[in-house]
Amino acid sequence: AVLPGVFRTGEDRALGNRPQGTNTPLTVLELGTYCGYATILMAQCLPMGARLYTVEMDPRNAAVAEKVIRLAGFDEDTVELIVGASEEVIPQLKEKHGLLKADFVFMDHWKRCYLRDLQLLEAHGLLLEGATIVADNVVFPGAPHFLQYVKTCGKYQCKMHRTSLEYFRAIPDGMAELTYTGLD
Repeated sequence: AVLPGVFRTGEDRALGNRPQGTNTPLTVLELGTYCGYATILMAQCLPMGARLYTVEMDPRNAAVAEKVIRLAGFDEDTVELIVGASEEVIPQLKEKHGLLKADFVFMDHWKRCYLRDLQLLEAHGLLLEGATIVADNVVFPGAPHFLQYVKTCGKYQCKMHRTSLEYFRAIPDGMAELTYTGLD
């Protein structure tokens, strides 16, 4: 199950606090760091020894996020910020960064890249069976090909959470919560 509070309004939807005794993710992958706000929220919920990998393609955003993440008290052993395009970084995650399998993925980067990147994660064996994938803004601006794929490919259980667009409450939006079954 996704953490309670995952679907709060605004960018802080990434992770909330989990009740004691639930399955807290140990390896988290975030695609789209921006300024590091969601990164910090997720890192605060991780147990000792867990690791969060966050990928940001824009070096200027990454520079800001790096400062924010380190000022929040997270070192490189807890939060690794990787600068680069997701389609270039994902194939290197195992060998270059030591990410064997993720049990939680938060997608909040370019919506047109969601499907490609999910398929890259599958192709490189980076999803743990039972992994949770949360994709933000799948209604607006939208990721229709991504949604069609996850609903029809047979590899995911998909649950939609209706929200509104942050800063524009009148615009409907949604988050997709996926559970990777690993079945084809």
